[in-house]
Amino acid sequence: MRASLVFLPGFDVSIKPGAEQTVKKVTSWAAIIAVPTAITSFFGQNLAFPWRHTNTEFYLTAALTVGLALVLYVVFRRKTWL
Repeated sequence: MRASLVFLPGFDVSIKPGAEQTVKKVTSWAAIIAVPTAITSFFGQNLAFPWRHTNTEFYLTAALTVGLALVLYVVFRRKTWL
């Protein structure tokens, strides 16, 4: 496929220096941002879950969201993706 793309004008298939690190950073932040989206979309549905209609519902959901996002942040930081 690379040989066929060489003939396209203005199409550069080479990877620029530092592009790999940029892709890793963007991917890491996208994964971290996906956690709150997934959790809030799940709890946004009209499903019965254990702590529904309690005073601590918001705090448990917020703690779960922040906790999982922090775990992902630490994992990506240790892998030097961030």
